[in-house]
Amino acid sequence: MHTPESCHFIDASLTTLLKTQIYMRLLLVEDNIPLADALARALRQSGYVVDIARTGKEADDWLGSQQYELIILDLGLPDGDGANVLRRCRARKQKTPVLVLSAREAVDERVRLLNLGADDYLVKSGAIEELEARVRALIRRSQGITEPEINLGKLRLDLNGQRAFVGTVALDLNAREWSALAYLAARCGRIVPKEQLMDALYGWNEPNSVNAVEKVISRLRSKLMEAGVTVRSIRGLGYSVEVIDGS
Repeated sequence: MHTPESCHFIDASLTTLLKTQIYMRLLLVEDNIPLADALARALRQSGYVVDIARTGKEADDWLGSQQYELIILDLGLPDGDGANVLRRCRARKQKTPVLVLSAREAVDERVRLLNLGADDYLVKSGAIEELEARVRALIRRSQGITEPEINLGKLRLDLNGQRAFVGTVALDLNAREWSALAYLAARCGRIVPKEQLMDALYGWNEPNSVNAVEKVISRLRSKLMEAGVTVRSIRGLGYSVEVIDGS
């Protein structure tokens, strides 16, 4: 069965991860619906949970009720300059990293936003791959993580690369399965309630249910058989990752 010693980070980042209660939930503040939907779709395929705010007021409402790992912020919002969202965020002493994503290319504009408290600035003409790379870098920096890995039995999780391996063989996991495995593995030795896992895997406007989570876990168990690892269901409580005896 699972013991705390069977799960560790090579660079001793386990304590950092558990303290920050990692799940990769992002707030995308963008009023251009086709662009917002395209960005959200790409980020979700990479395993992130994405909530979308169309206005500055919606962004403030989300930030008042939900914790995020990162904010992606457009400036041209229908109810005012997106910079005001940043000002209010910092005035509330919220330290959530902010990546400004704007069509404004002027150097003065970049300097203005960085001075207001933005952590990075990307012009919208950039590739989605660059956006995702900057998102990963900002999250790593904010959580003080360098090159973390988790080892569970024969299973190795590369958190930066978002891949899982048994030995040198990569497991074929979709984005939802990867997110569930990473979330549970980062909390090894603890029981994660189904509702908590559901919140970590799905955005507010995505279809979700406890049954959907159970299906993800069922697929995950099948794919972990060769790794000597399983996800145990604790009736009425939730899930826990365990190393199978002899692995």
